[in-house]
Amino acid sequence: TLTEGKPTVTDFMTVKGTTDGNELQLLQLAASVERNSEHPLGEAVVRYARSQEISLTDVRDFEAVAGSGVRGVVQGKSIALGTLRWMQELGCDTEYLELRARALEAASKTVVWMAVNGKIEAILGIADALKPSSRAAVKALQKLGLEVAMLTGDNRTTAESIALSAGIDRIFAEVRPDQKVAQIQALQAQGKIVAMVGDGINDAPALAIADVGIAIGTGTDIAIAASDITLIYGDLQGIVTAIQLSRATMRNIRENLFFAFIYNIAGIPIAAGILYPIFGWLLNPIIAGGAMAFSSVSVVTNALRLRNFKPKNLA
Repeated sequence: TLTEGKPTVTDFMTVKGTTDGNELQLLQLAASVERNSEHPLGEAVVRYARSQEISLTDVRDFEAVAGSGVRGVVQGKSIALGTLRWMQELGCDTEYLELRARALEAASKTVVWMAVNGKIEAILGIADALKPSSRAAVKALQKLGLEVAMLTGDNRTTAESIALSAGIDRIFAEVRPDQKVAQIQALQAQGKIVAMVGDGINDAPALAIADVGIAIGTGTDIAIAASDITLIYGDLQGIVTAIQLSRATMRNIRENLFFAFIYNIAGIPIAAGILYPIFGWLLNPIIAGGAMAFSSVSVVTNALRLRNFKPKNLA
């Protein structure tokens, strides 16, 4: 959501290096499995393999594990690609490549681990540039008095690096889709009104449970279906505009309620004769009818002012 959504493989490191074509063989296995994935990181792996002119092969027993990774059987080998945590849950020894993985994470790259037959064989470093509008949008939201937090399935090191670039100081990292829901519910339990912004399949449950779900129009269909608001473009400034317009609309509604009731509040007691004993005043029916008509004109005219709404530049 904060990044361009165009991840690119920048690093591919194997345990055995490039000897005997090992690197190309592993890349073929990885891309063959990821071809069945709908995740942007999987698409990045496939694009990288094709850029190396590597042909892909068929996969059996493919499975996508939400928030963890993908696995399948290729050429009789069991292949798994995903997070460090998932690899450790599968019982894989990750120690040999952990130092290099941390270096990639420190460079704001997402690390995808690859295991073959239960043994770690490689890691991929995938980078996705921050959207130019992200930092400005976060700053504008903070100026509107909103608390901005980042929910991500990425590891904490990568998340902290991206959050620092975006100007976000509250981070929930390494969270799975169900954990995103739990984090939002925890915030709601604190009495906070939560808006969730997302664009991926894994964001859909959180978008649905939030008080306001905001989907990026360039994201997945399921995220759009689960949201309350859809931004047509990927520019995050649309969030700022939506909030400013919402506030202007609510202010307009309150003003309209004033115009709708002030005439009645003032006119009904006079029409009932409250001032007659003192001043001898009664409300002429013609004046009362005119006041009611003017009330409607005031409400409609005030509502039409929203046509001239322009978001404030909070940069």
